Amino acid sequence: MKFIVIGDIFARPGREAVARHLPGQREKYAPDFVIANADNASHGLGVNAATVRELYGYGLDLLTGGDHVWDQKDLMTHLDRSPWVLRPLNYPVGTPGKGFHILETPDKRRLLVIHALGRIFIDKLCDNPFAAIEKLLSGYDLGTNISGILVDFHAEASSEKNALGQFLNGKISALLGTHTHIPTSDARILSQGTAYITDLGMTGDYDSVIGVDKETPIANFRTGLKLNKFTPANNEATLCAAFIETDDATGLAVKIETIRLGGIMCGMIGQI
Repeated sequence: MKFIVIGDIFARPGREAVARHLPGQREKYAPDFVIANADNASHGLGVNAATVRELYGYGLDLLTGGDHVWDQKDLMTHLDRSPWVLRPLNYPVGTPGKGFHILETPDKRRLLVIHALGRIFIDKLCDNPFAAIEKLLSGYDLGTNISGILVDFHAEASSEKNALGQFLNGKISALLGTHTHIPTSDARILSQGTAYITDLGMTGDYDSVIGVDKETPIANFRTGLKLNKFTPANNEATLCAAFIETDDATGLAVKIETIRLGGIMCGMIGQI
């Protein structure tokens, strides 16, 4: 199985980067699925229904959210649609939406996509992501009743992401970190066959402060005051993503390759 996962799409420049670069990546890699994190896709804060429809129009197969998935209120009525946007798995029972979805190829291979939220520096009110994922995986046997398992772990702390990757090593096909908007250079296949990267980075304008026009966050840091509303930066965005290929017999990864196209981060690619 082959799939591409796109890092946090930030505002209009990020969406335009997906529209511009995804067709070429589909031709190059021939992925079975393309999944994207859309937690900041609408003006840099959450994702609304119109933006979801726009992104699916670019040929994406599934969208994940994160800690901002609740920020655009019109999305609330759509979270129970399948597929629409995954909210983190480890919210309490009864929370709208769901934290996983199964995508299926025409030849009946199935990819389980799980979306979870970290607790360190983000949201300690959510449930333990280790326990929530472990409970869900008790019903799936990689390479037997499920062809592949992907986890989008939306977390701040690199230690928490690394620990979850090692905890799930050999049990899932890939764990790809999102949320920090900074791409890491540690894409690799772990010892038991799980593809891993601490953070895919954002799909957005890097001539910014993590996607936001520079002046306001700089002023906030200098003064300690929140003087103005954040505005998304609006230059050409970089598409940050990863391509993963798995062994159909085992569901484990045989390749992970980072993708960085357009904007000022273009060409910073690592490959295993």
